[in-house]
Amino acid sequence: MKLQTRVYQKETNINPFILLKEIFGDIYRSRFLARQLAERDIKAQYRQSYLGIIWAFIIPITTAAVWVFLNLSGTIKITDTGIPYPVYAFTGTLLWSIITEAINSPTASTFAAKGFMNKINFTKEALVFSGIYKLIFNSSIKVLLLLLFVFLFGIGFHWKLLLLPFVILGALLFGTTIGLFLAPISLLYKDVGKVVVVGFNFLMYITPVVYALPREGIMRTLMLINPFTPVILTSRDLITGTSPEFLTYYFLVLAATLPLFFLGLILYRISIPIIVERNA
Repeated sequence: MKLQTRVYQKETNINPFILLKEIFGDIYRSRFLARQLAERDIKAQYRQSYLGIIWAFIIPITTAAVWVFLNLSGTIKITDTGIPYPVYAFTGTLLWSIITEAINSPTASTFAAKGFMNKINFTKEALVFSGIYKLIFNSSIKVLLLLLFVFLFGIGFHWKLLLLPFVILGALLFGTTIGLFLAPISLLYKDVGKVVVVGFNFLMYITPVVYALPREGIMRTLMLINPFTPVILTSRDLITGTSPEFLTYYFLVLAATLPLFFLGLILYRISIPIIVERNA
């Protein structure tokens, strides 16, 4: 069998379209590797835990439960959300957990593989897509619990629930795109990862995750310029069967996300080998 010879050389001109063609060609050829990595990580994730798969939704449940308790006890006063507040809080925290998990996924998958990245030559983008496989698996579990909440609180079945897979995929694409830009920086500087965690904890409070969008004031302005807002609000509206108020804004965010996702893949392609070599 004739061995393939590959020559690596510095390129002064980087054509993004050629790079994307190479990236997706390599992703297709490494699809089996990505799936195997995802299966290995999923099995390890739940095998080494007493609670197992319950951890996939325990955080959004507890977060929502805290806000429901605060609202019922009168500690805080939540404005009318138009739907039962437990459903509102749980859908918000669950969607937020899906997005933040997607943001962290490229960094986590790459960091977990850094031990053999400088020893084995393989398509690094397989790590990103193994993370996406894991996200889809974890999100599917959360969606089952979400449907239970929807029916438990009397919302029942409606045709917009058929759009749920597209809603979840949109949230995953949005989060993964942000994660692709953060991954190289987070891998170079560990402090960045800690700053990201703190930053997103703050960002949650200027996003209508557990309370409705204010009618006026500076908080409304901050929420409206926050791109997470239309993703959370429109996804929740489609899940609960209400009329989406920011549907155009939502589609604009997703339309901007797609080219940024491709740009993020190019950045990942160029930067990760350099980071691996630097950390070797």
